[in-house]
Amino acid sequence: MSIVFDQSKDRRGLRHPEKAERPDTPILRKPDWIRVKAPVSREYNETRAIVRAHDLHTVCEEAGCPNIGECWAKGHATFMIMGDTCTRACAFCNVKTGLPGALDRHEPENVASAVEKLGLSHVVVTSVDRDDLDDGGAAHFAATIRAIRARAPETTIEILTPDFLRKEGAVETVMQSPPDVFNHNLETVPRLYLKIRPGARYFTSLALLARVKEIDPDAFTKSGLMVGLGETREEVMQVMDDLRAAGVDFLTIGQYLQPTRKHAAVDRFWTPDEFKALEAIARAKGFLMVSASPLTRSSYHAGDDFERLRAARAQTQQA
Repeated sequence: MSIVFDQSKDRRGLRHPEKAERPDTPILRKPDWIRVKAPVSREYNETRAIVRAHDLHTVCEEAGCPNIGECWAKGHATFMIMGDTCTRACAFCNVKTGLPGALDRHEPENVASAVEKLGLSHVVVTSVDRDDLDDGGAAHFAATIRAIRARAPETTIEILTPDFLRKEGAVETVMQSPPDVFNHNLETVPRLYLKIRPGARYFTSLALLARVKEIDPDAFTKSGLMVGLGETREEVMQVMDDLRAAGVDFLTIGQYLQPTRKHAAVDRFWTPDEFKALEAIARAKGFLMVSASPLTRSSYHAGDDFERLRAARAQTQQA
């Protein structure tokens, strides 16, 4: 079931109107290993200025990513296309929920221009969910990829897509303009989907990733999980097995951080040693690349990780 939320007049200013009547949930004090520095550098402000000048959105800002200071100081921003308003209402996400506006036909070219000006060697492009569009925004993703290829041909492109639930042919449309990395996050274990990701279906997400490999067996695929929502270690290991069965190459695992008291509560903070153990398990299961730490996010160090991913495949092919 996909739900499109319309914001009534008296809730127009709310970022999450569907959560307004929910009781507050407690916010746990963050442990020392979660601390990050405030974004204050000159380079951060330069990146922000380029994003603003091109009238673009970033998931770094909209989702409240804790790594924004570090990444933007290096000129790395994850562009969020198709607007700043999502048609889903996931319990973990801080992106605004509501009824989106029309697509900006200039956006693909604006993203490409920003990529060129930032001098990015690797770019990550994600989007809000657009259940209101017939193709879920697949053609807009493809157009953005083509625009970046034209303006910055040396830049490698990673996309982080929605699940395209009930959007027949959407993934095929995207793969007609193939990215270097196709990422779609499972986010959590199947038992928690109804609570955490109610508009999505676990096996639909798995099937999407498997379909990319069917279209292009050489494509790099990637997926991510959050921990700290109440999942067990055994459930995380089962998701790893499911992803490997779908041929996924790269797994990211990070700590869930609660955006507001209206969002899902943090069940617990996994320790750095537990993340190291998860990484070791995932590598043993056959992932070419694994990034697992409290502050790991899908696009965190994505460029460096892509180089390691390519090197890992090359090494495997030579073995």
